[in-house]
Amino acid sequence: MVEMEKVDFCYANSERGVSDIDLKLGKGECVVLTGRSGGGKSTILHLLNGLAPQYYQGKLSGSIFLDKRYAEDIPLWQRGWIIGSIFQEPQSQFFSAELAGEIAFGCENYGLSRQEIIQKTERAIEIFELGTLRHRSLDLLSSGEKQRAAIASVYAVSPEIYACDEPTANLDEESALKLAEVFKKLKSEGRTLIIVEHRLSWLHDIADRYIYIKEGRVLWDRTKEQIEEMTERDKRNYGLRSLYPIEKPSLPPPEGSGTPILQAERVYRSENRKSAKRILKEISFAAWAGQVIAITGHNGAGKTTLGNILSGLKRESGGSIRLDGRKSGMKARRKKIWYSANDTATQFFTDSVSEEVLLSREITTKRAEQATDILKQLGLYEFKEAHPATLSGGQKQRLSIACGLLSDREILIFDEPTSGVDGYHVEIISDAFRKAAENGRVVLIISHDYELIRRCCDYSIELGED
Repeated sequence: MVEMEKVDFCYANSERGVSDIDLKLGKGECVVLTGRSGGGKSTILHLLNGLAPQYYQGKLSGSIFLDKRYAEDIPLWQRGWIIGSIFQEPQSQFFSAELAGEIAFGCENYGLSRQEIIQKTERAIEIFELGTLRHRSLDLLSSGEKQRAAIASVYAVSPEIYACDEPTANLDEESALKLAEVFKKLKSEGRTLIIVEHRLSWLHDIADRYIYIKEGRVLWDRTKEQIEEMTERDKRNYGLRSLYPIEKPSLPPPEGSGTPILQAERVYRSENRKSAKRILKEISFAAWAGQVIAITGHNGAGKTTLGNILSGLKRESGGSIRLDGRKSGMKARRKKIWYSANDTATQFFTDSVSEEVLLSREITTKRAEQATDILKQLGLYEFKEAHPATLSGGQKQRLSIACGLLSDREILIFDEPTSGVDGYHVEIISDAFRKAAENGRVVLIISHDYELIRRCCDYSIELGED
């Protein structure tokens, strides 16, 4: 169904790419591409769906076949009918303002009849349980809801091959398991699945093979049984995350003595001034210096909205925020609280990694040394002169974290900081968060990543749905 023979690709004006890729996937097979961030996994998907070298320009050699057809002979528009792509940043593939229109868009593009479009759209909405979001603007959806919408839009077209780049990066555990059931069904129907993923547990009953990509090359290709036989030490050395589902950690709500550094009192936000619908229901909590706190809850519960309110990027509809015991407005919050968004594409402004971490800061010898240390710790020093846009998804996440850790803010909020991050770097990020707390800061982590939460969080704030 999919075949790559001696494929080499190098991005234009770069040394990055992949080399000597030999890959075969049979009909109905599920293959997982894993390995440390920046190794070339996403590049392989871009070569299959035609984005490289059509969009991501570079030099390509070797042969690629899709459904026994030479890929270069398949027009790009037609290739999308054969292979459906789910990107790491779902909003990058949206064309419509509302969910139903977005799901129908692909079917409309391929000229299906009105009745077929309606049937396929309704079926996708039902399968992915998106009915309550049908008439909402895509801009108002949570990151996890956007991800489900992107997957549903591909499902509606019903391609033979699914190429998925971190499809569960922003999904809660329940949604990831539901996606696993959908993929099991697709596999039983003979669909071929090629999935780039670090979060492996949801794939346990789906994956047939795991292919490890390192520095643009295939390091090994192992069956599910061979992966399970690996020692824990080997898994850790390769940066593999847990192969089995992890139970949600049971952590208490934050507590402490003295005046809290941050306090939310009955804070909520409505969809708009006229709407009674709350995208964040009323929440109260306090946090003290030295704490690492997980903010958890289902997709759509309001976690990102809470992060935006606390950091002064959005206004609360009701309630109040206190800093060091004093009621605080949005401007004061922005000065004291750092927020790293889950959409890393929106937060970088300079032409290099080294410039980005020192942006808007007085550059002293001490600060430059701190920047070097953090970049080395997070595995980014070798990319210090690279443009942030050229980094992989996991590398962008680590750059965002580096910017927060190097800021002067006392309160740090990281929204899904380990989406697209391998197990090796999850450990490093966990240690960095712990160290920041030990130095007297408060670290709030919005996350569905139970591995991360287990490693570094002391407390948890659970958000419910309306």
